[in-house]
Parts: sequence; C-alpha cells; structure tokens
Amino acid sequence: MAEEFADIIVEGKLDIPYRYYAGPVATRFYDALEGERKILGLRCPACRKVFVPPRGTCGACFREMDQWEEVGPGGELLNYTVVHYTEPIQPMPAPLVYGIIRLDGADTGLVHMLGELDPAAVRIGMRVTAVFASEPQGNILDIRYFKPASSAAP
Repeated sequence: MAEEFADIIVEGKLDIPYRYYAGPVATRFYDALEGERKILGLRCPACRKVFVPPRGTCGACFREMDQWEEVGPGGELLNYTVVHYTEPIQPMPAPLVYGIIRLDGADTGLVHMLGELDPAAVRIGMRVTAVFASEPQGNILDIRYFKPASSAAP
C-alpha cells in the first residue's frame, strides 16, 4: 500500500558555527599579504607555471609545488563582470567590478575586485595594480582592490 506524504516546508534560519582552516599554502599566501604586502605564487618544478592564488599541486601536470615566487603587484585584466546590485556579503557597494587578473610573473588569473574606475571604462587587456588595505587582516581582502595602473595612489 502506497502512502502519500504532503510536502512540509519549515521556514527558519540555521546558524552553524565553523572554523576555516586555510592550510599551509594559503596561510603562507595570506601571511605575505598581511605582513609584507607581497603577493606570492607557487612555481611548478616540472612545467614551470606559476599559480596565483597558490596551490600545493600543479593544475597542469599534477606535481607537488614548493617554490615560492613573488608576483605583481601589477598585472593585466583578462576578463571582468559588473555587478549592478548590492548584497550584504559583497565588500563594496554596487556597481561592483570583479576581474580576472594575470599578475606579472604569474601564469594563472586571480579573481578580485577593481576600484577607482568607472565600470564603463573597464577594458580587457588594461593594466592594473594592487591597492593594499591600510589595516591588513590576513585574508584576501588585504588586497582592497586593483586599480588602473595609470591612476594616482589614494
């Protein structure tokens, strides 16, 4: 005998406390951002590609990586999107430009925000440079955003 069940929907909010463990690779990356205002990548010993953000294993040939390289702080904008609405999780109000930046010395792109520009003026291929937070916290937002390389410092 088949029983029929009615859909039950319970509305509510569930808070789940957790701790994030960045691991040794991301910890070294964040420590360099916070303490030295340097952006680090990892170079593969086999294919020689430099990954930013760094990762412990090469995405091209799957070798372990442990050769740290300083990259940037400048780079080239590979692609971008403009977000036209504000969400509480976003660190900046809309319109917010997110870009993929290949930093000088890196072979991969880093996704981050762009600032000090009109979203209509953003162009693929433009040169950008990192603007570091005045009070670093040991996370990716220690890079506040990337600005056009020709802009004056804030």
